[in-house]
Amino acid sequence: MFRKKDFMALKEEMSMLPSQDVAEILNQMEAKESLIAFRLLPKDKAADVFSYLSDKIRAAFSKMIEEDELKSLIEDLFFDDKIDFLEEMPANVVKKILQGTPESERRLINQFLQYPEHSAGSIMTIEFVDLKADMTVEEALSHIRYTAPKKETIYTCYVIDKQRHLLGTVSLKDLVVSETNRKIEDLMDKHIIAVKTDDDREYVASLFKKYDLLSMPVVDRENRLVGIITIDDVVDVLEQENTEDIQRMGGIRPSEESYFNQSPFTMAKNRLLWLIALMVSATFTGRIIQWYEELLQTMVILAAFIPMLMDTGGNAGSQSSTMVIRGLALGEIKSRDALKVMWKELVVSIIVGISLAGLNFIRLIAIEKVNYSIAFVVSTTLIVVVVLAKVVGGLLPLLAKMVKIDPAIMASPLITTIVDAMALISYFKIARVFLKI
Repeated sequence: MFRKKDFMALKEEMSMLPSQDVAEILNQMEAKESLIAFRLLPKDKAADVFSYLSDKIRAAFSKMIEEDELKSLIEDLFFDDKIDFLEEMPANVVKKILQGTPESERRLINQFLQYPEHSAGSIMTIEFVDLKADMTVEEALSHIRYTAPKKETIYTCYVIDKQRHLLGTVSLKDLVVSETNRKIEDLMDKHIIAVKTDDDREYVASLFKKYDLLSMPVVDRENRLVGIITIDDVVDVLEQENTEDIQRMGGIRPSEESYFNQSPFTMAKNRLLWLIALMVSATFTGRIIQWYEELLQTMVILAAFIPMLMDTGGNAGSQSSTMVIRGLALGEIKSRDALKVMWKELVVSIIVGISLAGLNFIRLIAIEKVNYSIAFVVSTTLIVVVVLAKVVGGLLPLLAKMVKIDPAIMASPLITTIVDAMALISYFKIARVFLKI
């Protein structure tokens, strides 16, 4: 346990640190010690720090602190942070918090909680500046000064009509440098980049990247402005999506918890299913070897090169799938580009395959002292395996995209299993033809 003087030193240190760094310190403590340190913070900073705490620590706080204190903290959060917190909390905690919330805000919160998890609506905030087209610059600036403390961002303002239809946008910079009597309708940009509430959040992130945006309006089906998405939320989305892709590519069921916050049992459960599936699928490679057992008994030396061929094929396929999955994620590659991808991977694989086969042939003759016929069979098989692996590795993620499956699933573990089977069949077929066994 921390001693009193330790906490006093911590209080002084936390007062000089940004909220994000304070949250990082608290996240590394045990829940009880973290709560004690958290209560040392001034009220205005505590709410800001609370929004950056991990889900695990915030859940622990919600169980340990009084209901009134929890409500007070949540009231001071920006609306999107409030929604994120409530989404992670148990139903009984959410119910208690909503009981003391004004009816209008309660309806709004319930509406946000019902948006699909990966939609634009689930990550937007309602804390933005809206202006009317007939306002003057002076009226707009006065409005911004009055409402700014309650808004998450004020750098871009959104122009709406009486029915809240989105008409355009105007930047704070344009307002500041314009004459005070000019109308907003004369300054606003009518070329709006907006998304709908049910658009996928990955699509939203791609628009932020494409247009270098700091915020983006979210509209409903009638083009009414319902919220905005800010760049900090998009960064969080990108981190979550990249984490999910990396986990799926490694054959692990995605989890939002950090490495040290997951129990060994949870980590084992997330990994076990894929390992079982891959273990079962690997029995096919064993069956193939059994089918050609007679050939291997006749030419035992062929068995020595099986691991090299399988590993090279698996690695070649993984290279292609990684590049295609990245291209799909960035929007550089579309499902309709399957033929282009196949042709490109075919050309690349022929160049790589011939290069590897040439080096391998020299190695087998000069170092391994293998006879020419065996070296030729192994090297020829290497070309075939690399070509098959790269084409399959490039096309499988595209196939997954077409059938609405996450392309990251078609990554290293699955492609390696498929390519292993193809490598063995190719190897034994080529050996029979050229060695006349």
